[in-house]
Amino acid sequence: MPPPATPAERLHQVLHRIHEAAAAAGRPAPALLAVSKVQPPEAVAVLAGAGQRAFGENYVQEAAAKRGALDAGLDWHLIGHLQSNKAALAAQVFDWVQSVDRPSVAAALARHRHPARAPLNVLLQVNVEGEAGKAGCHPEELPALARKVAAEPRLALRGLMSIPVPHAEAEARRPAFRRMRALFDALAAEHPGMDTLSMGMSDDFAVAIAEGATMVRIGTALFGPRPPR
Repeated sequence: MPPPATPAERLHQVLHRIHEAAAAAGRPAPALLAVSKVQPPEAVAVLAGAGQRAFGENYVQEAAAKRGALDAGLDWHLIGHLQSNKAALAAQVFDWVQSVDRPSVAAALARHRHPARAPLNVLLQVNVEGEAGKAGCHPEELPALARKVAAEPRLALRGLMSIPVPHAEAEARRPAFRRMRALFDALAAEHPGMDTLSMGMSDDFAVAIAEGATMVRIGTALFGPRPPR
């Protein structure tokens, strides 16, 4: 039995698969966000040493501890639901927040972002299929929320993020990805600074890329199964 792949080998394999999917779809290769939630700082450091720079976290305090333990120069993205009472810390810990879904959270992030730092990059999370109990704004709420974020000098509206219904077959997620691209294109006509459509994970990123993702969020294929919390 061959030895398990090293982190550097897994990163190379994932990047190769991303570029293959992009070439097959005739699209530019998207950026890779390594989803490091519940992974120890040591695992993040190893992958960073292999060349990965952007990492996604679900929990604000966990990310704060990792950022404090690791060298500067990495980009930290919040991809989990953000409660208003965590916005002050999130505004300082993260370079990107991909889960803004209501005006109150946007206002809190802007209020707490230090003026000496670059504006906080924001993606609007969309509940594209209207799932009950799922985070994300409804598509019809996007224009007003985008204008709210764009009006905040301490925030930079960069695009949209979504997590479709996890159908067993990745192909069944294609309509949601396609609708997200249409929403992105329509909103970018009003906000030309938008450049990021974050969608697609380890089991469906090829479909997301084919439908126009510019960033994919991959954890398991890079780190292996998540350790128990």
